[in-house]
Amino acid sequence: MHDFCFTIPYGLLLVCGGVIGFAKKGSTASLAGGAGTGLLLILAGYLSLQAFHKRKNSYFALILQLAIAALLTFVMGKRYAQSGKIMPAGIVAGISVVMALFYLYKIATGGNRIPAKAE
Repeated sequence: MHDFCFTIPYGLLLVCGGVIGFAKKGSTASLAGGAGTGLLLILAGYLSLQAFHKRKNSYFALILQLAIAALLTFVMGKRYAQSGKIMPAGIVAGISVVMALFYLYKIATGGNRIPAKAE
């Protein structure tokens, strides 16, 4: 499976979560954190998709995706450990650790394997 297939929905989920946090609690930190990281992930997913269309890999996009997922795992995992609240800290930390492991796997196995074009 290609990284952009998961990265773009993951980014959209974070953007929606940030907007919901802002709408419900008026939290600008939720809006900035969720929308900021979500939009960066959507951008990285788009870069990866564009590289895929050119039959190439975008290691820049993979490394950016990994860095954001690792950062979210750390920050939200720490917040979950302090508060014990599953929503949103535990959920975001859980999804982010899975995504970070996925990105590590993609980097270790050579990114998006693109078969040679049949002639």
